[in-house]
Amino acid sequence: MKNIFKQALMAVSLIAAAQGAFATGDAAAGEGKVAVCAACHGGDGNSPAPNFPKLAGLGEKYLTKQLQDIKAGKRNIVEMTGLLNASSDQDLADMAAFFNSKPLQLSGAKPMKVKVNAGIEVDALKLGERVFRAGNKVVGTPACTGCHSPRGLGNDPAGYPRLSGQHADYIEKQLRAFRAGERVNDGDVMTMRQVAEHMSDSEIKAVANYISGLN
Repeated sequence: MKNIFKQALMAVSLIAAAQGAFATGDAAAGEGKVAVCAACHGGDGNSPAPNFPKLAGLGEKYLTKQLQDIKAGKRNIVEMTGLLNASSDQDLADMAAFFNSKPLQLSGAKPMKVKVNAGIEVDALKLGERVFRAGNKVVGTPACTGCHSPRGLGNDPAGYPRLSGQHADYIEKQLRAFRAGERVNDGDVMTMRQVAEHMSDSEIKAVANYISGLN
C-alpha cells in the first residue's frame, strides 16, 4: 500500500510538471462546442442516464486529458468513436472548461446490502464508507481520500477528478474496468489499476454507491 501512495505522489508531480502541455480552456467558447455531447451527458454535463458519466464540475484538467485520450484512442469509448476527430486541442480544452464550470447535481446513495465472505450480507453504505476512507489494509487497497479528497471533490491541479455525486453505476463500471485492465489511461504508474486490483465485487459496488451520495 505504501508503494501505491508513493506512486500516486510521483504521478501528482509528473502531472504538475506537465501542466503546460494542456491548453487553457475558455468556458464561454466551449458552450458553442458541446452540442454533440448533450444527448448523452446533458446540456450542462449532468447526465440523466447512469451509464453515461456526469461531466459537470469534474475537474478541467482531468476532463481535458480524457477528451485528448479519447481522441487519440488511448481510451476506448464506443459511443464516442470519431466524435472528437475534428476537434483541436483548444476545442477540447474549451469543452472541458465549459463542463467544469457547471454545478454537479448529486445522484445520491441508496440503502442496500452487499454479500461478502461466503454470502454474508452487510450494510453497503458502511462498507463503502470504510473502503473510501480507510481502504483495505489486508489486501493493500489504499483509501480513496488520498487522491480524491475526504469529500470526494478531487484535486483538479493534480488531475484527479471529482467523484462525489457521480452515478454509482458509472463508478462501478470504471473500477471494474481498471481491475480487469480494460481501462489503462491512468498513467505509467497505473495508480487506479493498482488500487482496483484487489478490490472485491462487493467492495466496488459498496464504495461506488457511497461515493454517489457524497458532497
